Amino acid sequence: MKETIFRKNNIQYLMISILLLVIHSGAHAQRRTGPVSDIQMRKSNAGVADYVHYTTVGQLGLTVTNFGIIGEGYNNPDQPSFMYKQYPDNIKEQVEHMSYGGLWIGGIVGDVKRVSTAIVDGVFDYGSEGFEFTDNGDSIYVRSSITTSRYYSPDAVSHQDFITQFHDMGPVVEHTPMNLEVNLQTHAWNYKFAEAFVILDYFIVNKGTEVIKDIYVGLWADAAVGNMNYTSIYENGGGWSWYDNQNGFDQSDFDPMPDDNVPGFPRNIAYQFDADGDNGYSESYVGFSCLGSETVPREYWDTQYNQWPWQAASNMTYPDYFMPVDDNQRYDKMKTSVPKGDPVSYPDLYTEDGYPSQPNSWMILISAGPFGTHPANDDSTAWDFYPGDTLNVVYAVGCGRWATNELKDSPERRELLRANLDWAQKAYNGEDSNGNGVLDGWEDQDGDGELDRYILPSPPPSPRLHIEVDAGKAVLYWDNSPEDFEDPISRKKDFEGYRIYARRKTSGIDKQWTLLGQIDKKNDIGFNSGLDVLRIRDEFGNPSYTVFGPDTFYYKFENTGILNGWPDKNVFSVTSYDTGDPATGLVSLESSTLENRTAVVAGKAPVEPGDEWVTGVYPNPYHAHAAWDGLGVRERMIWFYGLPHKATIRIFTIAGELIKTIDHDADTYNGADIVSLKDLSTSNTVYAGGEHAWDLITDYDQATATGLYLYSIEDKESGKIQTGRFLIIK
Repeated sequence: MKETIFRKNNIQYLMISILLLVIHSGAHAQRRTGPVSDIQMRKSNAGVADYVHYTTVGQLGLTVTNFGIIGEGYNNPDQPSFMYKQYPDNIKEQVEHMSYGGLWIGGIVGDVKRVSTAIVDGVFDYGSEGFEFTDNGDSIYVRSSITTSRYYSPDAVSHQDFITQFHDMGPVVEHTPMNLEVNLQTHAWNYKFAEAFVILDYFIVNKGTEVIKDIYVGLWADAAVGNMNYTSIYENGGGWSWYDNQNGFDQSDFDPMPDDNVPGFPRNIAYQFDADGDNGYSESYVGFSCLGSETVPREYWDTQYNQWPWQAASNMTYPDYFMPVDDNQRYDKMKTSVPKGDPVSYPDLYTEDGYPSQPNSWMILISAGPFGTHPANDDSTAWDFYPGDTLNVVYAVGCGRWATNELKDSPERRELLRANLDWAQKAYNGEDSNGNGVLDGWEDQDGDGELDRYILPSPPPSPRLHIEVDAGKAVLYWDNSPEDFEDPISRKKDFEGYRIYARRKTSGIDKQWTLLGQIDKKNDIGFNSGLDVLRIRDEFGNPSYTVFGPDTFYYKFENTGILNGWPDKNVFSVTSYDTGDPATGLVSLESSTLENRTAVVAGKAPVEPGDEWVTGVYPNPYHAHAAWDGLGVRERMIWFYGLPHKATIRIFTIAGELIKTIDHDADTYNGADIVSLKDLSTSNTVYAGGEHAWDLITDYDQATATGLYLYSIEDKESGKIQTGRFLIIK
């Protein structure tokens, strides 16, 4: 295992309360681990260490924990750490951006500088300063504003809220706690204009008895931009270089209301990117920005930026860019930005913005302050945080693809990162979609006397989708719930129509959505097809409906020509869209294809009792390396069809030796028993029910050889048996 990988995995010990993971030693002594048992004891004694929740509604997959850390360190190949895009149209766009990040809070108690940190670089031993926040015993609470979500709550702020609480009063040796309790709410959306950022809304409570002066709140980040599809750290010898990243601090002007004659403010985005883009596989930015505070007005606080190489307590090339090693140095870093260099005198060392131009494994520290709950002087340049008070600070983390093809960083290349984090700022401010001012009714829609945050222009939600599968076709049914949706801004029911999409995967990089059909209302907007085009009708031609389970469906669309048995080839989604708002210049908005996307594996339906029963195998003969096979011996697949609802499949050699027994249940089959379908087994996938795949691995864990094989299929309900044979050619 490469030593550059080892550093990122060390912190998993902090995060483990149940699982025992074994890490091999690295090539350098600086990559050292903490004792597993001690750190397990810390978390298990404290409560429930929750590090399995990550945002799924948008394109940004961010792991959020209940002890102050964000990211999961690339420990689990099935869980994103800080991934954008997590649902890519092209695998070159599926980029990881950060191993770990964490909250830092600094202040002055008496005359002593104190900083409580969720995580730092260079410290991995339990009981050391650095890992200083502890969960309160509860796992993360999830809620959603999406009415079709199982987490739906009328109190939800976004499409996916994570709510958790932690504190710095745990048993950490040599750490003097500031006696802080932190309540964190994260917010994520699936709108296309808001799917690339997550908002971190921190509520910090002074649980101690002392006044804390001049609070600074920041995010530390071990950013590392790389694409697992290019070089994967989960493969032997894999992994990109941590040391080819560059940082910057974008202080360009952002004016949320350019027509109000009030000046805007700097964006203040701390960002990182891969210096060479890894042959097009890592052309993406990660950015961090402080959005504001409900407690202290923006004019009284500022944003500070620092960076330093991984675990570099001193730096001869960039003397001011060093890792802080104690609370005094950490607090000083948080309240003062790193000095910029001179690009004119030292063009080989600094960019035009004055930041290091040499790639490295750069850390990020972005902080804001001073904060408090009471001004400590007449001009509000100093603040006190009283015992029992609550302080609010809000950050956004986001990503953006390179907007240009140039290798050199530039404001033009950062355009998409800026646009995405500008939407985060607008969501926090309560601006309209164009940033042209606050619309009437936005400031206090619920009448509580306070400004409403996180109100975004909203399309109608995607409808509930149900798919029935048969041989060569998928039949889509959806309900009419979007038609009663009321826009949160205009308070109008502005639903316009539906769009039906399919995604046909033909290779690892071909996943583009294809528009199969569209219907809209007859109102002189759009196609004017009318919604009745796809309405379900009864035998007399009158509008009707179909019921599946507890849900009622009013529309139907049939897609034919689907290849049977093809895994991960057919994915469907039905979206809804609105009319837009000509008065404000807001274009028509469409719901996300992520809301109800459903994969389909076509095939024959289960044989019903009394129906003609014909079984078979395809492909037959099977030739090794069939079109749907992977490269590994376990990534092969054949299908048995003509199965009853419940059946037992037995496979024999020509000599009569039983080599494989498979139990089939049409109601529960999800392909989880073979590698080729494993990815689909954890997603929303519909199978026909009358077919079952086999990976050609016997019950003795051996690959089958070339030859003729026999099979029998037993109907568990009737006891009847069908037999057949198939040929394997390698």
